[in-house]
Order: sequence, then C-alpha cells, then structure tokens
Amino acid sequence: MRELLSGNEAVARGAYEAGVALAASYPGTPSTEILETLAELFPQVYAQWSPNEKVAFEVAIGASFGGGRALCTMKHVGLNVAADPFMTFAYTGVNGGFVIVSCDDPEMHSSQNEQDNRIYAKFAAVPMLNPSSSQEAKDMLVTGYEMSEMFDTPVMLHMTTRISHAKGIVELNDKVVGPNRKFVKDPAKYVMIPSNARKRHVVVAERMEKLRHFAEETPFNVVESNGSKIGIITGGVSYQYAKEVAPELDYLKLGMGFPLPMKKIEQFVQSHDRVLIIEELEPFWEEMIKAAGFLKVEGKTYFGALGELSPLRVAHGLRDAGIVDRVDEPVYSAGNMFPRPPVLCPGCPHRGAFMALKKLGVAVTGDIGCYTLGVMEPLNALDTCICMGASIGNAIGMEKVKGSDKGTVAVIGDSTFMHSGITGLLDAVYNKSNVTVMILDNRATAMTGGQQHPATGKTLMGEEAHTVKIPELCRALGVGSVRELDAYDFDAALAMIKEEMARPGPSVIITNRPCVLMPVRIMEEPYLVDAELCTACGACFRISCPAISASHETNKHGHPKAIIDETVCTGCTLCAQVCPPEAIILKSQFVKV
Repeated sequence: MRELLSGNEAVARGAYEAGVALAASYPGTPSTEILETLAELFPQVYAQWSPNEKVAFEVAIGASFGGGRALCTMKHVGLNVAADPFMTFAYTGVNGGFVIVSCDDPEMHSSQNEQDNRIYAKFAAVPMLNPSSSQEAKDMLVTGYEMSEMFDTPVMLHMTTRISHAKGIVELNDKVVGPNRKFVKDPAKYVMIPSNARKRHVVVAERMEKLRHFAEETPFNVVESNGSKIGIITGGVSYQYAKEVAPELDYLKLGMGFPLPMKKIEQFVQSHDRVLIIEELEPFWEEMIKAAGFLKVEGKTYFGALGELSPLRVAHGLRDAGIVDRVDEPVYSAGNMFPRPPVLCPGCPHRGAFMALKKLGVAVTGDIGCYTLGVMEPLNALDTCICMGASIGNAIGMEKVKGSDKGTVAVIGDSTFMHSGITGLLDAVYNKSNVTVMILDNRATAMTGGQQHPATGKTLMGEEAHTVKIPELCRALGVGSVRELDAYDFDAALAMIKEEMARPGPSVIITNRPCVLMPVRIMEEPYLVDAELCTACGACFRISCPAISASHETNKHGHPKAIIDETVCTGCTLCAQVCPPEAIILKSQFVKV
C-alpha cells in the first residue's frame, strides 16, 4: 500500500513499522508533526511532550536502557539543549535501539540561527543518515534501529525543513517485532564515572572503525552512473535539487552522511575529471573529503554556506562552475513578490503587554515564542532574543550592570517558562535581582501549533494531567510579588508594570488571556470604526492588528482613516482603548445613517 506523506509523517510511520515503544520531544518547527502524527495515528507508540529537549532525550535514553526502541525528535537548536546527555549517551551505547531525529532549518524560516547539525554526528561520534525523500525518511528510520542495535550506538537521522514538510509517495510496510530486551545491570557500561568512561571511549573508537566499513557497504551510499566525466557528491534535499537541474551527470548519493565511505569516494573521484560537492550550509563533507587527500573536489566556492539551497541556486552554482551554459530565471521570485511580514494574530493577548512596554520605554529582554513578534514594527517593543529561557538571565545581567536607565523587563511565554525559564527565575531570587518578569500565559505552546505542556492540564496523547499553577510555582521559588493581569486591560498593564518595576527584588506579572486561535478560535463581538468620528490620528494603526487597515476616506490633511474587517476582528477591545476620539465602537452600538 502507498500513501502521500510528508517527511515528518513518514518518520512517524517508520517509528510504527520499526516497533518503537516510546517517543519523546519538545515541539519545534520543522520537527513538530512527527510526534503529533504518532499520537494521532499510531497510539500503539507511547508519545509524550517533555518540558524541554534535554528531558525528552533523557526519557528516551531510559526507554532504551529498559530494552524498548526509543525515538527522540527535535529541531536543530533543540539538540543544543539536549547535547549534554547526547554526548555521553554515545559512550554508554544502547540496549533497545535509539534514533535521534534532528531537523535543521536552513534559511531560518522559524529559527534564531542556521546551524548545521551534521557536525553533531561527528562531534559525538555517532552514525548519521540523510534522507532525500519521504520514502527514505521512513526507510532510514527503520534501518537506523537495526544499526543502533547492531553497533550499540545512538543513530542520528538528519532532516531539513524541505524534507520534513515536502510530501512524496511512500510504500508502507507491516510493523516489525523488535528484539525482546530487558534492562540488565551493567554499571561498567551505563555508569559514566571517569574510570568507566575511559574504557567506553575506546569502545566508541572501535565502533567508528566498524561503521566506516559499514558505510562502504550500505545501499544508502549509491553511485548513479550516466557516463559523464563530471561527478557530483551530494545527499539530502540537495540531491533532489541537483538531479532536477543536471540529471545527466554522475552522482554519488550519500544517504549515510557520517562516517563517510572514503573508499567509494576515492573510486568516484578518480573515475571523473571533475567532482563537485553540493551540500547545504557548512562544507561538512567537503572538508572531510579534502582532509582525506582528495583535493581536487570543489563545492562551497560555487554554492555558498549561507541559507538553504534551491534548484535555482544549484543551477547558478553549476553555471558559475562552467558545467551548465545557462539558467532559466523564474518569473516569480522572493525579490519581486509582495512582502508579507509576520505579525501577531488579531486579538493576540501579547499585543497589549507590548503596547504598555513600548509606552514605558523600558529595556525588554525577549524569548522564543509568538511574542518574539513584538520586535516587529510598529510595536518595536522587544530588545533582545537569544534562546529558550534567556530572557530572564539577560534581564538579570542587564540589571546588575545598570544597563537601562528606565529599567528592564523580561518577557517569556508559559511553555518557554516551563522549558527553561524556571531556573532563570530561581537565579533572580537567589541573587536578589531587581527585575520584573512578565510571563505571557496563553495556555498553549502556540508558536508551533498549540501543543500541550505541563501547565495546560493535558498530555500529547490527550490524557488529563496535573496542571502546574504558574503563580504558585513562582511563589514557591521565592518570588515575593506575583500578580495576574488581564492582557487586554491596557491601563491596568501600564500601572502594574510601573508598580512592579518600582518594587525591590524580583517580581512576576502573569497575563491570563488564552491564545485566540487554540484550541478553538475566540471570536467575540467585533468592533467597527465610525468614519465621522475618526480623525485619522493613526493610534489604532500603531497596535499592529491585521484586522485594522487604512480606508479610502481621509481627513483634511490627506491622512487615511481606519477601517476594521469585522470578519477578522476578535473583539479584544485594545484598539477601542487607545482611540483618542472614541471612534471605535462595538458593532451592536454602530448606527449607520
């Protein structure tokens, strides 16, 4: 049987077919749909959202130690969070098979950096597979468990945004029954005190030699001969782009991207007059191949190390290398299409908080979530954003050196606070920092689609769970002042932020309006603009609500008056609160003559 599946859906199907017992993750684009698909379509696999990627990885390690096949998925920056257990797990090895799926985001479509996680495979000395299609994503995941148990190692499945989200035809197979393993006490293998770790490091080195031999034999590393004198070494989505542009060339497709099949590469290089390496981001393969002595290979000179590749970029690179004569430019491109900047949704409860912070002019240390959009015009209310949980630590440091004359406020979401903000707040209490932390609680991991977390009261699989009470947690950490705020009450927000910033010691303000889109869209009575009362002052435009736009009517100075799309307006009241002439009124109160 065949189905049309995205790469992420194919990985979920592969987990089912491989007999995976447990899957754990923290949601992050482009990896989120893997566990969502498991929970929805394959309840035979226990799947859970963990508070963060490190915990998810450790849970999955425990499942592997217990004898079950385990899956852990995350976006590229998630592996930074999980790097501590990942590096040591490479030493202990597995019991049940273990695959870590790392989904990179070239071009940073929804990420704060553009790292190439293939480097992690080399860093940890674990094998890595690089699918170039949905079919390969499923097949390589299944094979990854066989490799994991064969070589006593975690295995990385390296995906990118285009492989995760693009769809392809996938041939489905039956579920296999994995080996029946149980936990057996073996401290020398599983307890990484220095004396044991030194011995296990030797095991890792020996394992890498075995994997190098395996890389020469695996069908995932395949030569496609078309009789050309020019050869291309590539893999992942870059293979698809190159084949689309130049199908007549010879290819060495690297499905197992680490360790590399150096003998096969040597034969390929020697049998061609010229060899180019096409890979996204870092010259990961190029540097290893050149270090092995094959200096005539070329790559990044023509294809660059910034941003994701595309058929057009590959075509340009091949043209610059003198391999193709001309490139047909597309009629439409990112440069000539109308821009659509990201914006907070109509009625988003974060908008009111940012309006107040902007008016106060304080330094605002931000975090990762929907509220990161507070940096966009015209709100312009966010000053820093580094990584999950960094807002509180950044605010502490800024306050300690008196970096802002008007004070500092840290802004963090509820899911991000659960992920890695708790320890930052604990630091603020412990080190007596005079910072105010705003926890924008919209009761969902909204940025990635409204997933559950420990403060929502439900698990990924839909079961009722204990609901962490954020105010109680903050008080338990030692915060003296913890207050809740209606995010739509602009005047109350201004007053409360002022009061808490004037208070010595750390304080917390928690907004309490849910996401307007999830789990169901909130649509209260909409507002409309009375054009006769509107003075075109522009105050409502400055709240950056997509429901508000310029009308064809203008004032005597030619400035456009406002108009509200009632099909989009959620009735949040913010625009009405900031309208000086009180021209924005409820639809039921609007009388059109």
